[in-house]
Amino acid sequence: MVAILGVLAAIVIPNVGQFIGRGEEEAAETEFANIQSAVVAMMVDNQLSKLPNPVDTTPTDNMSAFPDTSVCGTHKITDPDGNIYIVTVDKDGYILYGHDIKGSDGVVDLVNYVAKEITSKYYTVDTSGTVTQHDSP
Repeated sequence: MVAILGVLAAIVIPNVGQFIGRGEEEAAETEFANIQSAVVAMMVDNQLSKLPNPVDTTPTDNMSAFPDTSVCGTHKITDPDGNIYIVTVDKDGYILYGHDIKGSDGVVDLVNYVAKEITSKYYTVDTSGTVTQHDSP
């Protein structure tokens, strides 16, 4: 009986370690795919062919400051409905978490393109919207 348990433990324990490592890798790949898709969706919603001021130097895990924190009114003239942005009311830049869109009723709504404000990995993006994932800032 003890020998059988020993054999089972010798087989099971190394395999469990493989599954744990693989799960973390798949989670990082999934998060990366979600961030890339969110950037594309945000660019399409805002009719952007390029990001005016992307986060392309220091990686960040804060999606309320990613991918573009350009000054409101400089690059961000109107929302997708054609409403003019107001510097004192609207948020700066094009961001994935807490992005503001003014509806046709004139009310400013916040849109989250991602589920969480803080991610487990760090990201940069270039002007074309291509995201790169980093392990640390």
